[in-house]
Amino acid sequence: MTAQKFIQYNSLDLNGQILNDEHKLELNILQNSGNYLVHKDILRHHISQKQSTSSTKTRSEVRGGGRKPWKQKGTGQARAGSNRSPLWKGGGVIFGPKPKTNVLKLNKKERKLALQTLLYNKRNNVLILTGLEESIDTPKTKYLENIFKNCRVQLDKKVLLIVSKKTIPIKLSARNMKNVELISASNLNTLSLLKANQILLTPLAIKDIKETFCG
Repeated sequence: MTAQKFIQYNSLDLNGQILNDEHKLELNILQNSGNYLVHKDILRHHISQKQSTSSTKTRSEVRGGGRKPWKQKGTGQARAGSNRSPLWKGGGVIFGPKPKTNVLKLNKKERKLALQTLLYNKRNNVLILTGLEESIDTPKTKYLENIFKNCRVQLDKKVLLIVSKKTIPIKLSARNMKNVELISASNLNTLSLLKANQILLTPLAIKDIKETFCG
């Protein structure tokens, strides 16, 4: 059964001061099987990352073997029709691995429910930073690091920074920070949320999340 949950956040400015404006998220979660959907979506992601490119040749693909090695009778040896038989050295492989595509199907509605369930479960680890995207117009890691310190973000743990759009200054500012993962709201996924100890959102990112996943 789907249940509606409402989360309210007070945002912080870039100096770590609490602002009066509130941001609300209305989430639909499955009370009984929401965590199962999260598990299924994580499994889907891991399965899709498998390369499955290992390959062997069957007897029809191995080079050679067109001529019968010796006559059928009279040699005292076992019958043989090809030197590329799987029983011979250098022959084909029986039931060997072949390249394949690994897919675990998950409906769009299930993926949205999984994401919303995980957002609700991680609600106590979320911070809203107002003005972050507008303030970073030139790449500077030290500036972004000072903002995180002002907002008491623990940089020794996994931090997920969710923005509306990954601009070049933000990407260059965040890429040298060891435990910070930058992601746009439209590409938000359960694996990134699950790994994060702290989740940082901007008001623009919240708007995008509402339109993409909560609509």
